[in-house]
Amino acid sequence: MEEEEEICKTPLTNTVVAVCIIAGSSGLMYGYDTTVSGGVMMMAPFLEKFFPTVLAKMRDKKQDQYCLFDNHKLAAFVSSMFIAGLVSSLLAGRVTSVIGRRFSLITSGILFIMGKGFEVFAQNVATLIVGRLFVGFGIGFANQAAPVYITEMAPSKWRGALNTAFQFFVCLGAVIASLINLAANHSNSSHGWRLALGCASVPAMILTIGSLFIPDTPSSLIQRGMNDEALAALTKVRSTREGAEAELKDLISSREATRSGTESPYMKLTEARYRPQLVLTVAIAGFQQLTGVGMVAFYAPVVLRTIGIGTEGSLCAALAIGIVNLASVLMSTCMVDNIGRRLLFLQGGVQIIFAHVFIACTMAIQSQGQFVEFDQQSYWVAVIVLMCVISSAFGWSWGPLTWLVPSEILPIEVRAAGTGISVSTNFIITFMLAQYSMPMLCYLKFGLFLFYGALTSLMTIFIGVFLPETKGVELESMDSVWSKHWYWRYVVPA
Repeated sequence: MEEEEEICKTPLTNTVVAVCIIAGSSGLMYGYDTTVSGGVMMMAPFLEKFFPTVLAKMRDKKQDQYCLFDNHKLAAFVSSMFIAGLVSSLLAGRVTSVIGRRFSLITSGILFIMGKGFEVFAQNVATLIVGRLFVGFGIGFANQAAPVYITEMAPSKWRGALNTAFQFFVCLGAVIASLINLAANHSNSSHGWRLALGCASVPAMILTIGSLFIPDTPSSLIQRGMNDEALAALTKVRSTREGAEAELKDLISSREATRSGTESPYMKLTEARYRPQLVLTVAIAGFQQLTGVGMVAFYAPVVLRTIGIGTEGSLCAALAIGIVNLASVLMSTCMVDNIGRRLLFLQGGVQIIFAHVFIACTMAIQSQGQFVEFDQQSYWVAVIVLMCVISSAFGWSWGPLTWLVPSEILPIEVRAAGTGISVSTNFIITFMLAQYSMPMLCYLKFGLFLFYGALTSLMTIFIGVFLPETKGVELESMDSVWSKHWYWRYVVPA
């Protein structure tokens, strides 16, 4: 009966699906850029122009294979994007509150295109990194604004499914980038890497143009005192004007009930009543990258090259891993609003833990010379399959849920600031891992996967203990989940 009432109150219309898909398409930029960078950094023409010492190590048969890509300039090329994203996502939290979610999406597309221009025409490492910084600024705005936009536009019954659109496009961007990496490498052109990097401008153009034709979110418009515009936006995405007016009344009432003072939303987040939201927002955002997904997504070609697979074989395997991840996100779309967020987190965590342990064991056996020459292919297949297991678990749990849960548990008055902190936390952890993943692989070798397995164990326990279930809960009623939780009910003031 409650489900039927919810469907009548906030039906799923073609318009709301369309606007959520346009906002979610911003994930194409993030997925494409991170994956294309991992492939480009293995291409000989790119390395010869910018990082010749890395290319020399790849050609040295006496070189420790685990240390091939341990180069501080190469690490700066990868990580500079994430440090820029960290800064811009914090700025985006404020900007999105002032000018709206829609304009932030347009800004992200423009910044991203500018960055790609610098990268494609770069003649030295400095120009290359300037381009990476602009790309990072664009991605920081997109990763902050898109999940919030979708959360505020989607009916609560379908909020989880629609929010996976962002992660779906992240994975789709990764698959497309893997295909283009393969084509660029196979072409044997000295400018193949420029084509691979330049193609990233296409999803940015799609987002920028698409965002011109979608409305801003009603919550954002109400927050800025634009109630008439909010009604127009709701009427556009809901099936009836009566339903839109009823929902607008609820949103205004919720906004008035939470309006208190004029302090900064970042300061408001430090209040005791926002403590569970802040703790879980920061924790989930940081945990996502500490699952070790970077080693099987961003750095998949590098890791596979390290274990002895050739460049083209590594790129093909990375494509397969990306396709598995994409299929898993589609499964998450079907499951997240049925079995809930918490169970997906827990199941995905356990699956990732076991896969990391088995990868470490497989690589340890190989390092002891236990695989004879004709068994080498079986070793490669085993590692690739285990990386696919991690990719699938991430695709239906930690991947999409990291963008969904923070944006839905944060109240409207601190939602933009809180998601800004969430994205910046994700970026700072990603930056640190991008800076130190290759040195860690060099020194820890197969032990790096045991390290990620141990971290994922701790994170899964934390989620099991402290995260309440939020499926089907309306945004205006989200406070009720804390009063029912065994721990947070003693922390949050009544």
